[in-house]
Amino acid sequence: MSPFRQRDGIANRILLALSPETLRRIRPSLELVDITRGQSIDREDRSIDHLYFVNSGLISMVKTMRDGRTVEIGAVGIEGITDPYSLFGLDWAVIETFVQIPGTALRVKRDSLRREMERDGGLRELVQKYAGFTLGQFAQTAACNRLHPLEARLCRWLLIAHDSVPSDAFPLTHEYLAMMLGVQRAGVSIAMSFLKKAGLIQYERGHVNVLNRPGLDDAACECYGTARAQLGKLFGRIGKS
Repeated sequence: MSPFRQRDGIANRILLALSPETLRRIRPSLELVDITRGQSIDREDRSIDHLYFVNSGLISMVKTMRDGRTVEIGAVGIEGITDPYSLFGLDWAVIETFVQIPGTALRVKRDSLRREMERDGGLRELVQKYAGFTLGQFAQTAACNRLHPLEARLCRWLLIAHDSVPSDAFPLTHEYLAMMLGVQRAGVSIAMSFLKKAGLIQYERGHVNVLNRPGLDDAACECYGTARAQLGKLFGRIGKS
């Protein structure tokens, strides 16, 4: 079962960690929007006008090389917000972000959120800490991609996705996974087949169904547990099924 939780229609952990007074004050500036698979959120070297508190689904942060190849360097799920650095003086996107798993987000104008941070020390501190967490995840992902086997990395990615969707099933293709993990599609197909035979997942027609979350957790590399521990320090204990 997915550990996805929500309160009063909000699942984003940054928003849920705010004081009731702060959340009440900023809520009118938050616009609930659908995010669709493949939707571009930010493009490299373009201005950032809005930030997205992910409420369900997953947004990938990717780096594109000159030859067109891309690799994921991080992801934003219900624990976070897109482009937190833009709240601290950076006006343009340094990486590309697009929707990997569809869902919803609470969109806010960057200037509006920045003004709220100037008047609310608690909000500013939380966003600063999340920005620091994101930098750490960039480093963790770089090390993970270089040092850990594909099957363990795939389990880590599936767990991250599972955390941010309200059910055990979600859309996902081999092509997207190969691009995100920086490997050939054939390698992803073999790894997914291994997880399927082990009874950890079902996969059919571009949809994954998580059957055995504890088994995925056991098979994942250390990076997933490291991220969860860091998020626990930010937001308190994260429930796990």
